[in-house]
Amino acid sequence: MAELQRKDLISAGVHLGHLSQKWNPHMASFIFMESNGMHIIDVNKTLQQLKIASRKLQSIARNGQKILLVGTKKQAKSIIVREAQRLDMPYITERWLGGTLTNFITIRRLIKKMTSVERMMKSPAWQSMPKKEHLMIERDKAKLERLLKGVTELTRLPGAILVVDINREHIAVKEAKKLGIPVFALVDTNANPNLVDYSIPSNDDATQAIGLMLKVVGDAIEQGLTMREEDKKVASVQQPTTASEATPQAARKSSRVQKVASTESIVALQAGTRPTTDTMRARRTTRQVPGAKSTVPKEQLSRPTATEPTPTRKAPVPAQHTAKSPAEPTEDKLTKQPDDATSPVERAVEAVQDLAKTSGSEVESLANSTA
Repeated sequence: MAELQRKDLISAGVHLGHLSQKWNPHMASFIFMESNGMHIIDVNKTLQQLKIASRKLQSIARNGQKILLVGTKKQAKSIIVREAQRLDMPYITERWLGGTLTNFITIRRLIKKMTSVERMMKSPAWQSMPKKEHLMIERDKAKLERLLKGVTELTRLPGAILVVDINREHIAVKEAKKLGIPVFALVDTNANPNLVDYSIPSNDDATQAIGLMLKVVGDAIEQGLTMREEDKKVASVQQPTTASEATPQAARKSSRVQKVASTESIVALQAGTRPTTDTMRARRTTRQVPGAKSTVPKEQLSRPTATEPTPTRKAPVPAQHTAKSPAEPTEDKLTKQPDDATSPVERAVEAVQDLAKTSGSEVESLANSTA
């Protein structure tokens, strides 16, 4: 990009615009002068815009996104196919199908249909089909290949599109703007540069000018792809190193935390209180750190904690099998009754005896009175 000079652009005819009567007023800032009824493009502005677009395309390619090249005019078809195949990028050089971006699911369905037809033609069942069906299937396959050959590997929406002649590819520009996809375009003096995100003022009718512009842009995209591969290599090399460096640090940190946690746990158990929440969290953290060696005995880590000290249990006394008389109340019943109280049976017996005494005295009194 740094080697490109103004004379290279002039020799390729990049500065030649359309007739002055066909110009677009929005291109006034990119027009240098008018000569013989033809507008001349300012090549300094072309170099400036080309640098900006190349940097942006390079960053997009470095991020791993696809860039769709679009150009259906005769002068640009072969150049776009060559650059797209060199960069392994999708391209469209035939008629732009409406909804290629906004209805991408349908386009993917057509691509799957084309691949299924190709598999069917290689299968043994193809030989048994009638000749008429052969002709119909081959005709449909040829049509799909002509329209979708460049986007068969496009599994998702592209990160950007590069357009040659936005007046001719206005549908593609509208779909990309609707979806928020950045648009890069070669804009001639008869087009509106405000319709695209990154405009490159250039002659979009001369094959030599289109070839030079796409070559510079393609080199920037290729640099972005190379930088992406280098980033992958660096990441793959740094990942094991980072893991090996992090393990000793994690072990040292966990040992320090574990020592503090163990000290607090011992003090809490001796005092008969429950360890704090931070201590318990630190204990759990140290157990989960990989590669950390525990400095606390297993008995202390597995010892249960309680709000009060656990009382010591006495050994159970073996029960003595002794026969108890039915008249004697059990020890439990005697403990439950007060000392000055009698049992209900004794109370009933006493009440009957009192009743008998009173009845006998009354009978004697009645006999004496009658006598």
